[in-house]
Amino acid sequence: MLIFAFAIYQFSLGNIGNGIFLILLSLFPVLFYFKNEFLILAFLRLRKQDIAGTKKWLDYIKNPETALIKKQRGYYNYLYGIITSQVNLTQAEKYFRTALKYGLNMKYDEAMARLSLAGISMQKRRKREAQEFLTQAKKLDKQNLLKDQIRMMQEQMKKI
Repeated sequence: MLIFAFAIYQFSLGNIGNGIFLILLSLFPVLFYFKNEFLILAFLRLRKQDIAGTKKWLDYIKNPETALIKKQRGYYNYLYGIITSQVNLTQAEKYFRTALKYGLNMKYDEAMARLSLAGISMQKRRKREAQEFLTQAKKLDKQNLLKDQIRMMQEQMKKI
């Protein structure tokens, strides 16, 4: 807050460059309070489909219960669910359920978590539960980004 006030003072003196720099500098603590830097870096690794790099950045968070706020814990578990779904479906299911319990900010992420849980439930032959997750994912997918995946899972469910 003090940096922001000093930035306004710099603007009043005509030092516009200093003012802009100080305003940007004052935004860093706010950004890192709401978005943990390790989660941001893990998401960047995941976008590049670097699963090992994503896990490395998530491992830097030693105790997520105390280091992260509630929504961040949701995304922490969401990312771990994506990582472990490649190896261990039972563990991935636990992470996705925990992520949904803590909550995810974006409806698309929640829809993706529910779609993943539907796939895991189908693998474990729990058709009713898979159908519930698919229905919830369909409701949350407002922009129809997951439309093809949902349709493909519904067709696979008919075979079970």
